[in-house]
Amino acid sequence: MKKSILFVSLLSLGLSLASCEKFLEEEPYSFLASENFYKTEGDAVAGLNGVFNALLPQTYFGRTGWQITELPAELIRVGSSTDERAQLSRFTFTPTNTEINSWWTNTYRMINRANDVIEKVPGIGMDEIRKNNIIGNARFLRAMGYFDLVRCFGDVPLVLATVKGPDDDLRPTRTPLAQVYEQIIADLKFAEANCFTEDKIPAGEKGRVSSGAATALLAKVYVTRATTAAAQGSDNQSGLDACNRVIDSKKYQLLPVYGDVFNPDKENGPEHIFSIQFDLPPNTGSIIVRQFLPSQLQGLGTFTVEDSLVRSYATTDVRRAWNISNQAGTTTLPRYYFNKFRDDKRIGNDARTNYLITRYADILLLQSEARNNLNAGDATKYQGINAVRVRAGLAPIPTSKVTSKDAFADLLIRERGWELVQEGHRWFDLIRLGKLKQIEARVFNRTIDDKYLLFPIPQPELILNPNLKQNPGYN
Repeated sequence: MKKSILFVSLLSLGLSLASCEKFLEEEPYSFLASENFYKTEGDAVAGLNGVFNALLPQTYFGRTGWQITELPAELIRVGSSTDERAQLSRFTFTPTNTEINSWWTNTYRMINRANDVIEKVPGIGMDEIRKNNIIGNARFLRAMGYFDLVRCFGDVPLVLATVKGPDDDLRPTRTPLAQVYEQIIADLKFAEANCFTEDKIPAGEKGRVSSGAATALLAKVYVTRATTAAAQGSDNQSGLDACNRVIDSKKYQLLPVYGDVFNPDKENGPEHIFSIQFDLPPNTGSIIVRQFLPSQLQGLGTFTVEDSLVRSYATTDVRRAWNISNQAGTTTLPRYYFNKFRDDKRIGNDARTNYLITRYADILLLQSEARNNLNAGDATKYQGINAVRVRAGLAPIPTSKVTSKDAFADLLIRERGWELVQEGHRWFDLIRLGKLKQIEARVFNRTIDDKYLLFPIPQPELILNPNLKQNPGYN
């Protein structure tokens, strides 16, 4: 990791202190600044706010997050043919790609802030239930960060403590995948046990992590790990059990109208399990609406819809009518733009559009995936996917239909694309379900080298930390 992580640590602390009166007291600012700060419950809350705030920059979930996870796929077309985003879309990216570097750097910045909360809050004298909820939120976010990192890069440095001073080792090596996954799971189990349930989160703390959010992410972690070299024989069953806990809790449900999922006036509703919160100025707004709208609608038109997605939707699928719109005055493809995220109160670049990390439809589809992995002949594997299809206005797949494990994975990858496009899932889905090469060949007649199943370690990190080794094929 960069040597500058030392300054990141101090900056992270400073930002989390900004809203706290304690920040105005005259105490020496040093490498022990966080020790001086974490004294009260208010300090703990301010520290956790700093972790959440780290998610918001455009170089993290404000923009880079969905570009990293959506562009190396087949659903979104990039206007340019040469820039960093085009490299992601065309599988020509290298260790010098700045979007990949931003993803790595900002994920570790968030993790470092989470580590600060996890280390310091246990020593504060306050109600234990509220204390463990705060720690659980921080451990969830740390787990989310490391889950993104291992899916993107494979083995990564597992850093579980903040930088204390100039003598700390700032050149960690890459930790084996299995060990990182064990830490992710431990963090999520703690969050599941200690975060408030959805109905117990105070009204003034929208966007906080619920125990259900931890369960949902844990389900995705298990089902994903089952496809890696770190797989455990129980992973798919553990993933299914976690999906069932979310579903059986009855705390979440599909909204009757698909478009309501993306209505900023209905954010944090019964389908939203965990979302990163954006809002209008003076808060941090999301730029995703403007980036996808054409210039005729005061957008940038940076991205459009791939022809294959337009053609793949059934005309009766309500998601087609909501997600994509015809570009006025254009008679040839590509003539569609994404209209999924909308905000009639948008101010310039800034919209109220939340970044949806997990929603209920994702868990229903994941339940079907886990059941298919466990037993391709299990007719109950159609329950989750059919619930999503029926909401979309499509006929359910007959449970008498006999599909192999691989054929059902094809059904899932199509359904996930129609349902979750533009929400930051596609590259992860294609990798997890083993469909990246197949789909790139079919849609673009493009052969994908094995090295692109992972991203390269950013070149600046390799220069500053000689203990890091590059992923195969990028040297």
